[in-house]
Amino acid sequence: MKPQYFGYFILSLLVLLFSCQKNNEEKQEQNWSSLFNGENLDGWKAVGGKAEFEVKNGEIVGYAVANTPNTFLITEMDYSDFILELELKIEDLSSNSGVMARGQFDPTARDGQGLVYGYQIEADPTPRAWSGGLYDEQRRGWLYPLDLNPAAKAAFKMGEWNHYRIEAIGNEIKSWINGQEVAYVVDDMDSKGHIGLQVHSIRSAEDEGNKTYFRNIRIQTDYLQPKPFTGDVFVVSTGLNELTELEKSNGWRLLFNGENTTGWKAAYKEEFPSEGWFVQDGILTIKASDGSESMSYGDIVTTEKFSAFDLAFDFKFTEGANSGVKYFVTLSEGNVGSAIGLEYQILDDERHPDAKMGREGNRTLASLYDLIKADKNPRFIKGPGEWNKGRLVVYPDNRVEHYLNGLKVVEYVRGSEAYRELVAKSKYHIWENFGEAAEGYILLQDHGDEVHFKNIKIKTLQ
Repeated sequence: MKPQYFGYFILSLLVLLFSCQKNNEEKQEQNWSSLFNGENLDGWKAVGGKAEFEVKNGEIVGYAVANTPNTFLITEMDYSDFILELELKIEDLSSNSGVMARGQFDPTARDGQGLVYGYQIEADPTPRAWSGGLYDEQRRGWLYPLDLNPAAKAAFKMGEWNHYRIEAIGNEIKSWINGQEVAYVVDDMDSKGHIGLQVHSIRSAEDEGNKTYFRNIRIQTDYLQPKPFTGDVFVVSTGLNELTELEKSNGWRLLFNGENTTGWKAAYKEEFPSEGWFVQDGILTIKASDGSESMSYGDIVTTEKFSAFDLAFDFKFTEGANSGVKYFVTLSEGNVGSAIGLEYQILDDERHPDAKMGREGNRTLASLYDLIKADKNPRFIKGPGEWNKGRLVVYPDNRVEHYLNGLKVVEYVRGSEAYRELVAKSKYHIWENFGEAAEGYILLQDHGDEVHFKNIKIKTLQ
């Protein structure tokens, strides 16, 4: 091709690409449908409680009523995959609200009053500041509290209009507030449902009449173009040993592949235990034995060592069970029983005697075993037979955090004066520089009880 024609070819190609991009953008903009006409509540119905809704100045205004259940203004239509945008305003601290995404409604529940349940993107006016987090209304509770994304806590503005974007596409639900990436959840419990606007229940008559405002509600259901998260946002998944593309791009990888025990070995041997531990249906299980500490089948550890990392894991314990996830395990202490290391405690607090031992509850579920008690909210504890989500974050500056079901319950600094004072009062005082190794293995404990693990994933931190 002659040079002058090649130049024309490139120019034509660029014009074509620009034209296609512009057409796609125009097509996307035209693809929006309004869910609120600005004049009345056609296409919506109020259910669940007795709060009232009206249209004023092109806005939906919800008025709180004391001593009635949560009230929802829900769409008459159900939606499956969609992108939803709206604006929401709260003026009073008592006016908790939210947006149902694929919400469910049972008109026969509560003696005919009806019950709304399912995915809700939160509007939280309290100092906790969990707006944009995902709450499973009247079902599983918090799936994505903003302890998992503290940078997003400042996105919501009290007394101002806040722009919400919610994507529910396939098994992924994502939220933004005022352009800030907030929550990312992978879950397949509901594939379709209604859109709902909440006026939360209140107890005090003094708060009656408080208002929640909604406007500019629009939705896309065809030709959906997901907006990618670009930040290092933690992803909550209820799936089985899978990673999202966002996680992979941010450096996450599976420590347990769901198929075999690759990457793990017995604590004091080079091979994996010949019995006791097994993989079935994507779950890694330690069988029950005699309740003793690592005397039957033995602990297992990673074949790699880690220093600074973000570790997430799901665990399920049986009634009365004891176990743990240990980190900075060096295997150099020569002790009998379980290998020594910092421990994220796994325990049935209600039934295992270890919960009453130690100091001030520092041997309970999610605690830094024998050192720091987990500051748990009972609403975030799943009991025997239920899956809990654990998380351990060790930062390069030696700050450490424990999470239980998305709530931060322990934080400390390895090697600090306060930490060493705790060690001096604990069972670990006999080991010099306990828990201060530069790197170590991650360990899953055999404490003689049946415990299950899945979704074990890790990201190294720099």
